[in-house]
Amino acid sequence: MADLTLSEIWIYPIKSLGGVRLSSARVFPKGLRFDRRWMLIDEAGNFITQRIHSRMALFKLSFIGDIFTIRFQDDTIQLPVNAPVIAETIQAIIWDDTVKVAEVAGEYSAWFSQRLGFSCRLVHFPETNPRSVDEKYNVNDDHVSLADAYPFLIIGQSSLDDLNNKLSKPVPMNRFRPNFVFTGGISFEEDNWRKFTIGNNRFIGVKPCGRCTLITVNQDTAEKGIEPLATLTAYRKTNNKVYFGQNLVAIDNYEVHEGDKIRLDA
Repeated sequence: MADLTLSEIWIYPIKSLGGVRLSSARVFPKGLRFDRRWMLIDEAGNFITQRIHSRMALFKLSFIGDIFTIRFQDDTIQLPVNAPVIAETIQAIIWDDTVKVAEVAGEYSAWFSQRLGFSCRLVHFPETNPRSVDEKYNVNDDHVSLADAYPFLIIGQSSLDDLNNKLSKPVPMNRFRPNFVFTGGISFEEDNWRKFTIGNNRFIGVKPCGRCTLITVNQDTAEKGIEPLATLTAYRKTNNKVYFGQNLVAIDNYEVHEGDKIRLDA
């Protein structure tokens, strides 16, 4: 069996904006620390994503100390991890869930609204607020942050290589927004992973990840196309869902590091 190695770690602090690559990260029950703990909502409280507003791809993030720097073209704004809030408890809707969030200071909402061209608000999801994963896949009373459905997503580099071999123009891994990328093994083997360990941290694979039109958004230009969804549909479609990557929950809450070995339970 080929060595399986954790090659990349990613967080997406503000849902549907750019990701931040880390050399190590703390595993929390809801997902990696700071992963999707903020999101933008519209005036009705509904979550906003690149599925409708592809321009969101143009917001890029970096992280130094305890501050995220958010860049949009030539403009930047800094978001401390403990940014002040102006409303402790408001309701927001994400898919079928209604969650309690805190509205971050108004300057952030104004900044995003101006650059997106419509009114929106930046909200934060406190660590103690509940949001259960789908009960069909709940292992140990698992909860999730503001990610679509599950705390973690892992994808093998071999799986992306397999897809790119079928595309006329290869796509980067950032189309799929994984938390973990690994090298070694065969393409799509993560589909069948159940119990495994990254470094010292145990995880459980709960279900393959169903993909949507977001993966057709070029993360550099915000342009939408038909690929790679069209090609994936041709060979990765089951029960009217197109799958790429594996959703996970965590058993332990330690750190993971790039270079950690992945061990599958027999």
